[in-house]
Amino acid sequence: MIDSRLLTLRTFARCGTVSSTAELTGYSPSAVSAQLRELQRALDMQLLAKDGRGLRLTAAGRYLVKRSDGLVAEWESIKAAALRAGEQTPTHFGMGGFSTAASNLLAPLAAHLKHEHPGVQVHVLEATPARCLDLLVAERVDLAVVIASQTEGQFDGDPRFEQIGLLNDPLDAIVPADHPVAGRGPVTLEELANEEWITDVPGTPYHDLFTAAFSALGLTPRVSHEATEWDTSTALVEAGLGIGLVPRLASLESARNVVRVRIAGQRRPMRKIVAAVRAGSAGSPLITEALAHLRATAKAILESRLDDES
Repeated sequence: MIDSRLLTLRTFARCGTVSSTAELTGYSPSAVSAQLRELQRALDMQLLAKDGRGLRLTAAGRYLVKRSDGLVAEWESIKAAALRAGEQTPTHFGMGGFSTAASNLLAPLAAHLKHEHPGVQVHVLEATPARCLDLLVAERVDLAVVIASQTEGQFDGDPRFEQIGLLNDPLDAIVPADHPVAGRGPVTLEELANEEWITDVPGTPYHDLFTAAFSALGLTPRVSHEATEWDTSTALVEAGLGIGLVPRLASLESARNVVRVRIAGQRRPMRKIVAAVRAGSAGSPLITEALAHLRATAKAILESRLDDES
């Protein structure tokens, strides 16, 4: 098995500080420091050097971390094959995901796994996509559901991770129940271009997605209100202060007098949702089962949500 001290070093390499490494791994900062010192002594090489009040990897440390990617991936593959050969499941299974994924995809999956595998301790962590990748490296979670565009360029081509496509989550318009397009079939963004809009604050992924959809059509939407939470956006729409966009995956069950309307056209905004696992681990029995359940749940939500909430 992989030395836990090497896994701690790999986590440090990703987040850059002892305190962040401790928070990700669940160890105390003193335990992290002790593990890093012990690894250096065991290997008889300097892996870390002081950098102001903190630490940084030396050239030897960076080389060791980089070359260990293949080692960790091979070990994950061996573990997955051994579990399959013995028709066994691990005793712990951690999952991470952003808010709408955690509530709509991971919660049903956790319930399914606990029912089908009562001996497995299932743990769900709600976290941003970037943090989910940190948790994978730290081995706090075994599977994460992330939005591909929100991983800050840390995903594609990274040998530590494998990504599996789950769904393309379209954004729908949400309008007051008495709006002219409420109850209609799909509408285009061009038809809604002159509306007062409610969207996320500038610099956020959803604001970027919102503006990119209109920019592709040569349009500039009129943003009247900014909100960072779906509940706030929905409340503003309900109050008749404008219209907004909401992912199909996000539920509107608690909203009153708000209608979800499908957006048509090739330029309709959409977010790509993928599962992320450690490289080599995708063949593990629980991960295989979890991926199948996630896809089935996502498909059912996307097919039914408009009918359920219109």
